[in-house]
Amino acid sequence: MALIKKIRQKTGLAIGVIAVGLIFFLVGGDILSPNSTLLGGGSNKVGEIAGESISYEEYIQKIEEVKFQFQQNTGRTPSENEMNSIREQAWQALVVDKVFDSQFEELGLTVSDAELVDMVQGKNIIAELRQQLTNPQTGEFDRNQLVAFLQSLEDAEPEQRAFWAQQERLFADARLRVKYDNLLSTSEYATKAEGRMEHKMANSVADVDHLYIPFYVIPDTAVSVSDSELRDYISKNKDKFKVSNAADLAYVSFPINPSSEDSAAVISEIRELTEALRNAENDSVFAIRNSEAQRPFQTILPGDQLPASLTSNVDDIQEGEVYGPFLTNRSTYVSYKITSKFDGTPRMRAAHILFGAQGLSDDAKAEVKQNAESVLKEIQEGLNFATAAAQYGQDGTAQNGGDLGWFAKEDFVDEFAEVSFAQRNTGLINRLVETEYGFHIISVTELPKKETYKIATIERELIASDATRNDAYRKADFFAASAGNASEFNANAEKEGLRVIQANNVDAFARNLNNLTNAREVIRWAFNDASEGKVSDVFELDNAFIVATLKKRYEEGTATLDQVRPQVLTQVRNEKKAKMIKDKISGKSTLEEMREVFADDASLDNTPDLKLSASVLPGVGFAPSAIGAAFGLKESGQISKPIQEDVGIIVLKLNSITPATEVGDYSSFQRQLTLNSSQRTAYMIMMALEDLANVKDYRYKFF
Repeated sequence: MALIKKIRQKTGLAIGVIAVGLIFFLVGGDILSPNSTLLGGGSNKVGEIAGESISYEEYIQKIEEVKFQFQQNTGRTPSENEMNSIREQAWQALVVDKVFDSQFEELGLTVSDAELVDMVQGKNIIAELRQQLTNPQTGEFDRNQLVAFLQSLEDAEPEQRAFWAQQERLFADARLRVKYDNLLSTSEYATKAEGRMEHKMANSVADVDHLYIPFYVIPDTAVSVSDSELRDYISKNKDKFKVSNAADLAYVSFPINPSSEDSAAVISEIRELTEALRNAENDSVFAIRNSEAQRPFQTILPGDQLPASLTSNVDDIQEGEVYGPFLTNRSTYVSYKITSKFDGTPRMRAAHILFGAQGLSDDAKAEVKQNAESVLKEIQEGLNFATAAAQYGQDGTAQNGGDLGWFAKEDFVDEFAEVSFAQRNTGLINRLVETEYGFHIISVTELPKKETYKIATIERELIASDATRNDAYRKADFFAASAGNASEFNANAEKEGLRVIQANNVDAFARNLNNLTNAREVIRWAFNDASEGKVSDVFELDNAFIVATLKKRYEEGTATLDQVRPQVLTQVRNEKKAKMIKDKISGKSTLEEMREVFADDASLDNTPDLKLSASVLPGVGFAPSAIGAAFGLKESGQISKPIQEDVGIIVLKLNSITPATEVGDYSSFQRQLTLNSSQRTAYMIMMALEDLANVKDYRYKFF
């Protein structure tokens, strides 16, 4: 009855959500008013979707729904980082609601009462319920649990019934989206002509020589580019330079670093605790009460790594001894007591490649075994085991090279464990091992070990004291108070020897400033309260106080030259370099002659098996235009015109071309094209509808 228990346990959460709603209702006139400072002042509008204004209240309600779902699923309150994700999920849910509801209505798509009943208690139970209502013994869906749960709703509290009604609505909404996506994805079709072209692209092969002349053959100093040319380029290529709201900031940082006095105090404290640990009667209790370590008392099983700060400082670890304090790479001081050292249950390490045969017929199992034996032979002849595991493995270890980690004999089925633990040397076991799961190829990577430790750990973090933090704050506060504008900001920074750090093109939704994390409040200030040249108050980040000034703010739309100068300069400069390169090789009749013009930097190579479907030219890089041009050449020995790619200029000579042979049936290519298109349909639909809905997102003003 997992779902019933979960709902009853979380009733308090539902009451909490209702309480939040009542609070908003009672005080909403103040908190949610257009002039509320909570709402960033001026407006409580967080965005627009399909021309419909989205209010702060509506968004908060959706956030609470998603947050409630999170709490139901995890049994805990989300962290701040998780709340960021929840806010994004809530926004996307609103977009889906607003964008797709009208589509569903126009098409007449509905989920009938009978269909909903079938989804939650009929013959076609949805996957979400099947996953939650499983028999712990069999792992299969348990209909009896579902029946019991639905019957319990008759006597359930109103909050529980409300939660279930919300769940049913979510199930129905999800089913509508599936219907809509399927309606469009099943309409995908590839024609015979498209199938023929796919076959041609996959099987047409050319032998080409290609000359590559990188742009750096022309020094940047040899190319003059004016601002008017850069602005003209932006104007002609607006789609390339679409930007969201952004800002340029400058700031000075006042680090909150522990002082020498702070360090001395922590060292004194850890030394006292170390001596107390040495004489403690109960190591585990003492460590749990006095340590800041995540695992104050732990058992290190055979094969598991001892703490690095212990092994790097102690060569011969003895039972009963106390070691430390040592400074760790986490800016903590740590001491260890080896409570006991003994021979425990042996553990070894191995890797395997599983060829699944569970539930197969004898003939099918024999085929699997034959395949496994052929792979074993390849490994014996030199194929790397990890490579083979990644290619042939049929369980979750394949992506890790088949590594099983350290394990005891009882952790695995008898056949596997007996063979593995019987080995006296590391390396490949030269025969297959059959278990109930199928056939295994096994490589022993570590022989069994027995040595086990119980270790008590005392750890103290080296952090700034209140006095040190207050001193850093006073300096930051004085700096902020002394700088009334950007000019004074820069002058005072120079006078005090403080480094002014630039943070340019900061997105309105960013949470970090350069390498400063959790700087969201600074960014909100830049977009809500700041004006150009204004200096901020002191902001407290994780490890520093900072004072910022707003240099410039950019509106959503086409980027200004200041925002994208480096990118535009590179593009325009490369276009000029391309013309210069083409002029220099003009009149040369062979690739060799062209190469001699730039002998030190140009390269001339051959690709004998270039396919029409390729987009990368070996030794050059991404060059789709050049590859297309190669297949456009008609005669052997013909040389293309110079082709400009992002990486430089490319000139090709066709040696030979082998066109794809005609086949009688292109249906397999048509099916593959159709499948590929239908798999992209849901995503493409979402992107297209969002674009048509002209979604405007102002949440950066509030969160």
